[in-house]
Amino acid sequence: MRIVGGRWAGTSLVSPGQRVRPTREDVRHPWISSFEAELPRARVLDLFAGTGALGLEALSRGATSVDFVENGGPALHALKANLAKLRVKNYTRLFKKDVFLFLEGLAAMNGESLAYDLALADPPYTSKAAERLAAQWIERPFSRVLSIEHSAEKKLPRPGKKAVFGDVAVTTFRIQKSRNEP
Repeated sequence: MRIVGGRWAGTSLVSPGQRVRPTREDVRHPWISSFEAELPRARVLDLFAGTGALGLEALSRGATSVDFVENGGPALHALKANLAKLRVKNYTRLFKKDVFLFLEGLAAMNGESLAYDLALADPPYTSKAAERLAAQWIERPFSRVLSIEHSAEKKLPRPGKKAVFGDVAVTTFRIQKSRNEP
């Protein structure tokens, strides 16, 4: 597994092995590329971070900062190794916490303000976490954009826009601009 775009393109990443399903390169490249114009100076949140590949792709392509949320042991070990390898301590924060507990705390801390420009999520396919995350964001957005990887057969709520890559899909939700905004 490696970073596919930006200043660290081609850099190999540490993988935790069979127990974690990282986002495939053929999905990650077009997925992150779809945010290319939004990444410069963006504050990014990588939920269910695993190895950190999604957030590191965003940082490699110009994001200002990335917060990673992960609580699985093997994934955390790989994520810490990847952060150290790229020497990104000054641009990243790692939260060893359940994603939904993290988001509850974030809501309490930030009130009605948006904490992030872009949130990327790759929850376990066999759980209901993707649906729960989408519903939570629709009810109370914590970022301008939320983009969730999931199995292609799973349907997330509207107004998400779904892109399919074989057996994998990515659904993206955006805060709709009001008519008065540029």
